[in-house]
Amino acid sequence: MNMQKIKNISIIFSIVTFAIAFVSWKTTEKNIISAGKQPEVTEDSKGIIRVVFGRNDSIFYSFSKDGGAGFSKEVLVAQVPKMHLGATRGPQIATSANYSVVTAIDKDGAIHWFLLNHANGKWTDKGVVNDKKGSAPEGLMGIAADNKDNFYAVWLDIRLNNRNNIYFSSLSASKGTWSDNKLVYQSPDEHTCECCKPNIAVNGSHVAIMFRNWLNGSRDLYCVQSVNSGKTFANAEKLGTGTWQLNGCPMDGGGITIDANNVVRTSWQREGTVYYSTPGSKEVVTGKGRSCSITSQNGKTICSYQQGEDLKIADLPQNKEIVVGKGKFLKSIVLADKTILCVWEQDNNITYRKI
Repeated sequence: MNMQKIKNISIIFSIVTFAIAFVSWKTTEKNIISAGKQPEVTEDSKGIIRVVFGRNDSIFYSFSKDGGAGFSKEVLVAQVPKMHLGATRGPQIATSANYSVVTAIDKDGAIHWFLLNHANGKWTDKGVVNDKKGSAPEGLMGIAADNKDNFYAVWLDIRLNNRNNIYFSSLSASKGTWSDNKLVYQSPDEHTCECCKPNIAVNGSHVAIMFRNWLNGSRDLYCVQSVNSGKTFANAEKLGTGTWQLNGCPMDGGGITIDANNVVRTSWQREGTVYYSTPGSKEVVTGKGRSCSITSQNGKTICSYQQGEDLKIADLPQNKEIVVGKGKFLKSIVLADKTILCVWEQDNNITYRKI
């Protein structure tokens, strides 16, 4: 081989190596928002995507105005000393027409909340949600919003005999105060499952709460519903027909959503299998895994879950499975153009991908 051929090969090799490095760098940079844990994601009616996550004792926020193609530099929402973070204990976000609300719980049991005014882009520390001091030390809660600036919260609360049960409150953002905290479920066995996150969904005046119960030795998922914005709730209803006798906590609260037709849809795990169900119906297997959540937006219902290090989504009821990536704590939303934005935690970074 003459020197010219060697020189040409060397040049080609250098170009290819540079191109690979550039693509790899660009992909890595583009898909990471920031260092952090436990992301939560929402999209408002104007298409603005908002992500919150935790890092040590701090809450951070980032947004996208281009459909998830890129995200803003992180903004510090607040510092919460001794903030719960990890194992679904982390900042929560809900978004409505003119405001977004973020909550975070400290290890002394206070539920802190912060309000974002969409008009001026400013976050405000608004105090605490729970009206009983230190009543939420477990650090597990969920929040949701309708499209008229009304927000709803559910959490594990120990004010009854120092045992965890399901409490609820609502907020009109324009008024700025949470309603008196309300017990919506107390187990006949004195408490619900103590380490599983309760979840909440809203569509208009329809509010649905899902939680893992502790009843007769079983750790099954239950749902309570309200048709008057949480003023009253119907009796709790067990989800699915199977049961899980377990002397321990699976630390897996599942997910709940209400679709445009006002149908409640749920996803949850039992003995390492992820199920999908609607209240009053038999559960259907989605796949093997845990740490599932569910969303129903823009005509699609998507279940997100984890199997080992593999993060997966499945469209329901077709149940077509897609591997998103590796990591943990996957959350997904369906955008207006029917694409799916996935956000998760990987190597202590907040990572995202559009599918």
